[in-house]
Amino acid sequence: MGEEEKKEETKQEIANDSTADSGIESEEKKEQLEKKERDSEDVRPDTPEEEAEIELKDQVISIRRVTKVVKGGKNLSFSALVAVGNENGLIGIGKGKAREVPVAIAKAAQDAKKKLIEVPIKETTIPHFIKGVHGGGEVVLRPASKGTGVIAGGAVRIIMQLAGIKDILTKSLRSNNPISVAHATMNALKRLKNPEHVSKIRGKVKEAIWQ
Repeated sequence: MGEEEKKEETKQEIANDSTADSGIESEEKKEQLEKKERDSEDVRPDTPEEEAEIELKDQVISIRRVTKVVKGGKNLSFSALVAVGNENGLIGIGKGKAREVPVAIAKAAQDAKKKLIEVPIKETTIPHFIKGVHGGGEVVLRPASKGTGVIAGGAVRIIMQLAGIKDILTKSLRSNNPISVAHATMNALKRLKNPEHVSKIRGKVKEAIWQ
């Protein structure tokens, strides 16, 4: 009987040790899971677009009332074109449609934030002459000396100001539709080239290929 009691005691001790070990392992697993959750909750560093998004400004280019004819009659809604920029080289335009003007503007601003582009700026103007075309709209952009100001009107002026370009000469040709003019302006800004980037590609000094 004494040996059987000893065996039972040893079994109980082993079982207690195993439960204690399992409890320690479970606590360690909990700690590891908590660490992972903390790491996942850590705020990741903001990208340049996200940092600039805090300082973005938006301005309405045009608002139009549009009508859709359906079987029961006509559905009236508003279409908005909005430009968004940080006045430091980031610019984008977007369109939004809704039955109320504020909602249409908000949708257009969100759409513009998804289409942001970076514009190379040389001091206060653009690096070189460029022409942009979109549909019936055609826009010519020329660099200007300091103090000239933004010589533009309508959609072009709004885009230039939000992009941070302070001195520029522009001319809108062909269509006067603000949507076509705005897209033509963005087409021109997309194709602007950075002097440093071009000099690296061609393997020449920037002053030798850029006036």
